[in-house]
Amino acid sequence: MTYLGMLLAIFAIVLGHRPKRFHYNICFALGDNWGGINFGAFFFVSRNTLRSTYAHEAGHGIQNIVLGPLFPILVGLPSLTRSMYRNMLVKAKIKSKDDLPPYDSIWFERQATEIGNKYFG
Repeated sequence: MTYLGMLLAIFAIVLGHRPKRFHYNICFALGDNWGGINFGAFFFVSRNTLRSTYAHEAGHGIQNIVLGPLFPILVGLPSLTRSMYRNMLVKAKIKSKDDLPPYDSIWFERQATEIGNKYFG
């Protein structure tokens, strides 16, 4: 995941985005209103995101260290799929954000938030 994050970071730098440090992570703020995504030691968040999202994404980084090669299967892809599905429901006006279960209602998101708050909050 970190190698993929590094490649995406190089691409972001080439496009003119400046990296920031968030504790041991390298992060980029790109675009608006989309949340964030973690790639090991690198993560990408929307420009207008809260510090809590930075901590949450750093929490996913710890999950990545602990789970190693299982991270994409157990956390990464399920998290991405769930986030895209939730966004699709809201954009299609099938559900409002208030009608959806809390974001942290699934174990891997709750754990990322708890880890992020404990170590980076």
